[in-house]
Amino acid sequence: MKIKLLLAAFVLGTLFNFGFAQRGSDGTVTLLYWQAVSILNPYLSGGTKDIYGSSVVIEPLANYDENGVLTPKLAAEIPTLENGGVSEDLMSITWKLRDDIVWSDGTPFTSADVVFTGQYCMNDEAGCVGRNFFDDISSIEALDDHTVKISFSVPKPFPYAAFVSAQSPVLQKAQFENCLGLAAQECTEQNFGPIGTGPFVVADFRANDVVTYEANPNYREADKPAFQTVIIKGGGDAVSAARAVFQTGEADWAWNLQISPEIQAELESAGLGQFEVSYGTSVERILVNFTNPDPALGDDRSEYMDGNNPHPFLSDINVRKALSMAIDREALVEIGYGQLGTTTCNVLPAPPIYSSTANDDCLVQDIEGAKSLLEESGWVDSNGDGIREKDGMELRVLYQTSTNAVRQDFQAIIKEWWREIGVEAELRNIDAGTFFGNDPGSPDTYGKFYADLEMYTSSMSGLDPEPYMNNWTCAEISARANQWLGSNNNRYCNADYDALADQLAQTAVLEDRAAIIQQMNDILMQDYVMLPLVYRGDASARLNNLMGTRKGSWDSELWNIADWYREE
Repeated sequence: MKIKLLLAAFVLGTLFNFGFAQRGSDGTVTLLYWQAVSILNPYLSGGTKDIYGSSVVIEPLANYDENGVLTPKLAAEIPTLENGGVSEDLMSITWKLRDDIVWSDGTPFTSADVVFTGQYCMNDEAGCVGRNFFDDISSIEALDDHTVKISFSVPKPFPYAAFVSAQSPVLQKAQFENCLGLAAQECTEQNFGPIGTGPFVVADFRANDVVTYEANPNYREADKPAFQTVIIKGGGDAVSAARAVFQTGEADWAWNLQISPEIQAELESAGLGQFEVSYGTSVERILVNFTNPDPALGDDRSEYMDGNNPHPFLSDINVRKALSMAIDREALVEIGYGQLGTTTCNVLPAPPIYSSTANDDCLVQDIEGAKSLLEESGWVDSNGDGIREKDGMELRVLYQTSTNAVRQDFQAIIKEWWREIGVEAELRNIDAGTFFGNDPGSPDTYGKFYADLEMYTSSMSGLDPEPYMNNWTCAEISARANQWLGSNNNRYCNADYDALADQLAQTAVLEDRAAIIQQMNDILMQDYVMLPLVYRGDASARLNNLMGTRKGSWDSELWNIADWYREE
């Protein structure tokens, strides 16, 4: 009998080790996000680290899993044509909500919270970063406490944008109802400590430093989460974060590991951890500022001003093209990413149906061709100082990015290539927490873009590129009027591009949508709105005993943190 009892205990213990442990029994899990979390409201920050940091607290109706499959979260099921959730005319989608969910304060989650969140983001004065997720919505209505109907002004063949993914979660109406419009930015308590339905609650938030979360006592699954405490630490850099996992074991997880191939090999040999790499649409790119960032302009610096404030020389497509031609993208992959990256000439490299082959000439560096192009365009070095000029305007650029060893290596080598063609670059790197932050008072955010060129990575959420490609419409231009939270940091405005965006919103057939999306990508690439450099694998690292992680690139990498546990 004693042996049987021991066997039973062993079996139960094994089950518990595979994710069925008592809530909080695995203690603390430490995550290093060397780009520190600045805010816990993703609607007020487009920064990935802020979206991920909030995703353990506030949830959408559905997430994308590691394979890009739409998975219910606050919804009871995914609405489809087959189950009647999507109307035959594609003009509406009806979400049935789970009826067993409460907010972390114990109050019921209802359709009123969903309707309110739509009102919150669709308010034109709010400066909502996720506004494009609500494009073409004519109404959001609660049919009952657990049913929400979203109606569209045009047919939506892919109606899964609003309230889907960590970029578009549901806010609690009771907490945020006094934060509509201009008041959104003033609601510090709400933005730093949202009440959520997720597996954790905010225990302590120190902006641009450390966030501490505790297990949500009202979480819907009684045995989850396995961890009692989650700590997301900011600061440092990618290499030190990786070493804390691979070499010292001081951290359980390290995010966004842009580290050289040599260091990758060194770390893996230590044996304490392993890389988790997924591929989505992450492209490291250089953005071109289409407006004038001259500090002498004061408040009009980098403002679009209805097209009346153009950049003094980057408005010349031949200058933009020459900058691109001078870059050796294969060398950048080898220097900066190794096995974690590959070359691309598109801003949208995946899924395959959307990937264009019309821009592949960027794969071959052409220094001499770039020189000739500038020469033919009237940009010459008349005084022999190595810098080309035209009409008294020299080709000098301020090229900024976040502080990161790989990015600084990229800056240094690209600067040399540009010098070869007669362009002088001043390099600037900014603390990542500041650069990707949302402080309207800071001159150093990537949204303000007070430089000629800036470099970073962004990607789309989910499998439909429409919201992502809408980031470069005229309506999304980042400006003082929207607290520099518009997604079009380039300040690029093209009527043809906008027309394609409108056409895409009304196109139902997948193949036709793919053709339009490729055209949109090609406009951006052939107008040199940005210079794609590397198609990045999204690399994080975990300790060997951290289990249950299902990292993907289509949503927050923490989308299933309720399932994480530690294997002893």
